Amino acid sequence: MNSCNLEVKDVRLSSTVLCVSSCPEEQLDTLEEVQLFANTNGSFLCVYNLNSFNYTQIPNADLLCPRLPVPPSKSFPLFNRCIPQTPECYSLFASVLINDVDSFHRILSGIMSGRDTVLGLCILAFALSLAMMFTFRFITTLLVHIFIALIVLGLLFVCSVLWWLYYDYTNDLSIELDTERENMKCLLGFAIVSTVITAVLLILIYVLRKRIKLTVELLQVTNKAIRSSPFLLFQPLWTFAILIFFWVLWVAVLLSLGTAGAAQVVEGGQVEYKPLSGIRYMWWYHLIGLIWTSEFILACQQMAVAGTVVTCYFNRNKSDPPDRPILSSLSVLFCYHQGTVVKGSFLITVVRIPRAVLMYVYNTLKEKQDGALSRCMSQCCCCCFWCLDKCLRHLNQNAYTTTAINGTDFCTSAKDALKLLSKNSSHFTSVNCFGDFIIFLGKVLVVCFTVFGGLMAFNYHRVLQVWAVPLLLVAFFAYLVAHSFLSVFETVLDALFLCFAVDLETNDGSSEKPYFMDQEFLNFVKRINKLNTRAQRNKNSLTSEEGTELRPL
Repeated sequence: MNSCNLEVKDVRLSSTVLCVSSCPEEQLDTLEEVQLFANTNGSFLCVYNLNSFNYTQIPNADLLCPRLPVPPSKSFPLFNRCIPQTPECYSLFASVLINDVDSFHRILSGIMSGRDTVLGLCILAFALSLAMMFTFRFITTLLVHIFIALIVLGLLFVCSVLWWLYYDYTNDLSIELDTERENMKCLLGFAIVSTVITAVLLILIYVLRKRIKLTVELLQVTNKAIRSSPFLLFQPLWTFAILIFFWVLWVAVLLSLGTAGAAQVVEGGQVEYKPLSGIRYMWWYHLIGLIWTSEFILACQQMAVAGTVVTCYFNRNKSDPPDRPILSSLSVLFCYHQGTVVKGSFLITVVRIPRAVLMYVYNTLKEKQDGALSRCMSQCCCCCFWCLDKCLRHLNQNAYTTTAINGTDFCTSAKDALKLLSKNSSHFTSVNCFGDFIIFLGKVLVVCFTVFGGLMAFNYHRVLQVWAVPLLLVAFFAYLVAHSFLSVFETVLDALFLCFAVDLETNDGSSEKPYFMDQEFLNFVKRINKLNTRAQRNKNSLTSEEGTELRPL
């Protein structure tokens, strides 16, 4: 009856809710228009016991009919509701259905009021991610130096803009609206977090600066592996499309679960909607299905990329690469290794569910004043599960690569991968880690430019909307898109490292057992070994100078 000003009392709408045969698709400004709509469409918007002929005759008809003006609305089949189409009413209506009026209303109202800006920033993040992917494809030493300089300038520039905007807000005497105060608080939080992240990244860049040349060579070796199957760069697009399709399907089923029930007539001629018994337990099952299936789709991508790298690496004739390695890897995956991917994704799901529960407990305890110890314990447990999640993801990736090499099951592959990595970790682990760090900086650069564009765009409408939450969502989307595209390089790097370890384990470089690696990769490994040997000698010489006696070789 009043969709633009809903109130919830005891998890129930205080306003009357009616069943109608169709929704008004145009705004109705007077009771005469409401009466004409009822007579034309047979959809009665006032209470059941009021005849449509009396809409304009009874004095208190305005209390028995919807609050004027009635906003235009459309029927949403899964919700079985008339959803208002104006941004203000839509955000409030959706937030009440989710039972989180304040926070969800704030998010939706900000997104709806700045939806064009949000869409433009998402397209900008997509374009920047594509540009970054092709930059890594043709990387050189000069390009890496320019790239790191852009990273440093971007981080410092975004921090400066955030602090300048916060200073501008605090010195603006005309700030009276709650939206402006909300933006000012969020700007302070953004500025502090970005300053801390900038300081940490600048320290890491300074510490690891001497590894740049070797990292460029490693990335060039990676690009050579990608060159044999260039369609690997488009693998994230397929995965992203499948994930979007699955998430849309998941939301549709969720809405069906939320409206699974029957309407029953109660006292006073009113209709009450009663859900089916036990339907709430299906929500947990559905949540587990979301996590497990999403991880399964991502694991299939990792397995496909690892299988492609393995097929190209263990090919004796480097001048004649195998035909259609991606399709071959996918066919082997779906025919033989589904169980391996299911087990790996299940391990991640088992870790992520307790994290979600602990985060819910932490947010619940945060509202109480006397739960400081419990909040601290739950936060520590969340950090432990986060570390375990990262370790398991790395283990899964290596297990998938070992499965693609040996054709063994998940547990055997994980055990073999751990043995190989522990034996050969001294070769170029540090360079590999710095390669991953350079790729991570590429993601940071995409986020920096996207956030800067968002700050400039949203700041022009600072009075009209709370833009802090939409900006945060845009930054998260930018990182997600950049990670989706650049993760191919990380996967290829890890797979190459494990293939190299297997090659060393099974071959010795002789004419009877030649290495599978090409000459360029072999020269790179020799340079890494020389540097490691020189570093070890320097360490030993320093130790001997301190008084430790050197033993004869």
